[in-house]
Amino acid sequence: MGMTSEDPLDATFAALAHPARRAILARLVDGDATVNDLAEPFEMSLPAVSRHIRVLEEAGLITRSKTAQFRPCKLNPSAVQAVATWAEQYRPIWEARFDAMDAYLKSMKDKDYD
Repeated sequence: MGMTSEDPLDATFAALAHPARRAILARLVDGDATVNDLAEPFEMSLPAVSRHIRVLEEAGLITRSKTAQFRPCKLNPSAVQAVATWAEQYRPIWEARFDAMDAYLKSMKDKDYD
């Protein structure tokens, strides 16, 4: 079963590929924020920040209030959880490789002292 362009993770990982968008998500972990709040740390125009926010919104990583005057952005935990769940399936592989690397490095260290 191959991945299609309709796979939600495709849009998620594409959205996460840009450091500004990852920074925006990191800021939203602390709570909801307006576009102006999110734009403050960046040396880019407000329209550029708005485009990044739109990409995050289209990927489902954030939501925007439809009722509040400033339409604050909010992190969408279920979309972030989908990424964590996807990554978690690879944990046994990473741990096995790190364990093997640790054993190899220890064996090299032991040889150096011989």
